[in-house]
Amino acid sequence: MTDFTVGDDCFRLDGKPVRLLSGALHYFRVHEAQWEHRLAMLAAMGLNCVETYVPWNLHEPREGEVRDVGALGRFLDAAGRAGLWAIVRPGPYICAEWENGGLPVWVTGRFGRRVRTRDAEYRAVVERWFRELLPQVVQRQVSRGGPVILVQAENEYGSYGSDAVYLEWLAGLLRQCGVTVPLFTSDGPEDHMLTGGSVPGLLATANFGSGAREGFEVLRRHQPKGPLMCMEFWCGWFDHWGAEPVLRDPEQAAGALREILECGASVNIYMAHGGTNFGGWAGANRSGPHQDESFQPTVTSYDYDAPVDEYGRATEKFRLFREVLEAYAEGPLPPLPPEPVGLAGPVRVELAEWAGLGDVLEALGDPETESGVPPTFEELGVDRGLVRYRVAVPGPRQAYPLGASGLRDRAVVYVDGVRAGVLTEESGTLPEPVAGPAEVELWVESLGRVNYGPRLGEPKGVTGGVLHERQYLHGVRARGLRLAAFEAAGAVDAVAFGPVEAAAGAGDAGRTGLFRGTFTIEGTTGAPGASSVSGAPGAPGTSDAPGTSDAPGAPDVPGVPGVDHAGLELPGWTRGFVWVNGFCLGRYWSVGPQRTLYVPGPVLREGVNEVWVLELEDAGEPQVELGPGAPVATDAPGVVQP
Repeated sequence: MTDFTVGDDCFRLDGKPVRLLSGALHYFRVHEAQWEHRLAMLAAMGLNCVETYVPWNLHEPREGEVRDVGALGRFLDAAGRAGLWAIVRPGPYICAEWENGGLPVWVTGRFGRRVRTRDAEYRAVVERWFRELLPQVVQRQVSRGGPVILVQAENEYGSYGSDAVYLEWLAGLLRQCGVTVPLFTSDGPEDHMLTGGSVPGLLATANFGSGAREGFEVLRRHQPKGPLMCMEFWCGWFDHWGAEPVLRDPEQAAGALREILECGASVNIYMAHGGTNFGGWAGANRSGPHQDESFQPTVTSYDYDAPVDEYGRATEKFRLFREVLEAYAEGPLPPLPPEPVGLAGPVRVELAEWAGLGDVLEALGDPETESGVPPTFEELGVDRGLVRYRVAVPGPRQAYPLGASGLRDRAVVYVDGVRAGVLTEESGTLPEPVAGPAEVELWVESLGRVNYGPRLGEPKGVTGGVLHERQYLHGVRARGLRLAAFEAAGAVDAVAFGPVEAAAGAGDAGRTGLFRGTFTIEGTTGAPGASSVSGAPGAPGTSDAPGTSDAPGAPDVPGVPGVDHAGLELPGWTRGFVWVNGFCLGRYWSVGPQRTLYVPGPVLREGVNEVWVLELEDAGEPQVELGPGAPVATDAPGVVQP
């Protein structure tokens, strides 16, 4: 039986000192059919371990509806086959730039500020979830012949709270569930974070992007003994919609990695490979020194400026990190696996069919509710997607300003069927006053829930009310359209599509809606890159294609020989979501910086492929463009992350 322990100054495997050279790779951000390649890239870079979070909300989006926890087990098995140890960070909170920090909407909606505390009701649902999830980890611990060597208790808790009772209970729960490998915590190297987030008897680790010597000095003040480890070495950063891309100089990042290792420490490179926020699961932040100011939604790509880019390719940062890590390897590093090949193209996909948002809502929406005040997304059970609110302005009355208080996040507003404006949290009043009587519709979208800081768990929708002058408008009808509604096999077949030309004659209603088209991939068997692609109309595809689930990587995905990925762009379109063969690629938005959506090769298929575009603001010409995807980034402009 293999034994992994925490010594006074190092980790030990069967009593022998070992240094962990780990890299973060989230199984839920990479298509399952691509795990093997990405894990091989980590090994080729010189890593001996992989780390992953576990998003509770992906696996239990509605209370009691647990989905595919076995994905974690399959990923850990793949890590073992790749010769890597594994670190598991099950939360229940994970941050990770993931929707709601991984907490399900039904949890934060019910418990509010009681989450991540000793609250008995909150602890009860966490325990129920852990007892469902943790067998996937327990049976794969190193003592049982598996790859799992470390498990985290909570996550960066010192950045949020100071409930030692809760933390000690959570650590005890992990033990009760059968976790026998060492437990750890991770926090920023600051006194208040380490005192708030550490647990007596558990290894404390630090998260930072530079200044290893200073960071470890702070950690040593709180933990005089035990191996030093940077559990999140931030080698890059993430991007927000409407902001400049954030980059980190490869030479500088390699120097920071070298400094960590020169301190004799172990490291987890965050991220080694970032992947993609498929299915609209991207989170959001709040600006300001305490993360409580303006709203900053995260883009679909989670490339993170990582050494292995979103497409699975080696970057200059990869090559420099490999040089640093090679000096600490026990033998020659394995060769790199073949570089992924993009779709030959480009191809223009004609979107020949259209259905208005109202028709989509009628086919796929939840039942409409009516109440005095606007219900939040949480009250309606909507995690990702949008809600249509309808309310009447009584009359006759003169024109007054009309707006929404507590709006989260973005609303397209119609007055008597005519587009009247787009509202946001910062700009919540229509540009022109509204007279009564009038019928008002607000189509409100959540752009991603906050995943870090004191605004974690804040509700979405019209959280205050619809105001006409100072008067609240009551008697609100609300109907949700969840992204999950598009997942079921054949669900979109219930939508009443018409020819796309009908959109042009539908007035403001034609500016939004669900657009559908097809393209064909032929002649791909043979040499890589030999695919022939056509955007000519063909028989509609079906929504029960592999990858229909939001959890990327449903098994038995056929793919297209010689095509590892594609890139999809929507020039002239504004904001919405895209599916290929029923697989949701994520959100697009013309504000940038992201222009190209990553298409995993396994969701494509030989023959006819189907594209859906759900436009929520202003459609462009009825076509999208497919091609080989974004090139490997080299000296691209952006904000430099120190």
